[in-house]
Amino acid sequence: MPTRATKLKLLIGAAAVPLTLPLALVSPAWSSPSPPPEPSTLCAPAGILRGAHGQRASISLCAGSGTPTMAVSAPATCRGGGSGDGGACLTSGTWTARKDGVTAVSGRLPGSGEYPGPGTYEVTADVHVKSAPAGVDLHGTVRATLTLTAPKPPATHRIEVDRSTLRRGAATTLTYRIFRDSEQGDGSARFGLIGEESSGVRLSTKDARCVNPLTGRYPATTRNAYALDCAVTDLQPGHPAKVVVRASVGSACSTVVSKLGYWMPQGQALYTGGMLAGPTVGCA
Repeated sequence: MPTRATKLKLLIGAAAVPLTLPLALVSPAWSSPSPPPEPSTLCAPAGILRGAHGQRASISLCAGSGTPTMAVSAPATCRGGGSGDGGACLTSGTWTARKDGVTAVSGRLPGSGEYPGPGTYEVTADVHVKSAPAGVDLHGTVRATLTLTAPKPPATHRIEVDRSTLRRGAATTLTYRIFRDSEQGDGSARFGLIGEESSGVRLSTKDARCVNPLTGRYPATTRNAYALDCAVTDLQPGHPAKVVVRASVGSACSTVVSKLGYWMPQGQALYTGGMLAGPTVGCA
């Protein structure tokens, strides 16, 4: 059975030679791929809280997608017990997003966590809603189902560490490596380590790029021994930065968390950077 085809001409010298190819080989698939979807925010009604005297708060849950972080907020409108009084109100609290019954990410309201990727999420929020003009002061739990479609952006930065556990009553050397895998942005980043303040853990390094942060008002000179702050300025793809840290733990154990703040310049645009959570080192 004949197949559909199209004829192309190859020019060899001055002669035109007909060439027959299947249509599939000259299809629009040769065109440039579509650009990725822009970051967006999805909102859905989440519930209504009611007070004993007719107060009412209508709450939505909103989640952003398409960026490295998933920002969640709970906008609400309030109405007091009287007729006609109402308007905007303040919301605070905590939220949890679950996918297939498993917690994917959580945080405070308003706040953000690492974007876990596309999917349908059951978002639950324990909220505190207040409106002084309307006399509203309500607590409650609201829920919404949000289906996010934006793909998870590729990671631009990452942190690795050579150990996963500190030893109680000993000093442990930790070697961190900070990577920038993206061609975008520049080599500047702020690398931070934080232990548990009450444990007595001490973080130190000979690296001149790092300091224990100052606390108190000038001219105070007290430094937080349980935290370390490093200014990294030479990150390039294929050229990670290395920071060697000594973590001294006493009789009380302490975990050490790591974070990386980085800037992805787009001219003078704001909010083009990010904050990355690195590995947590435990204690035993």
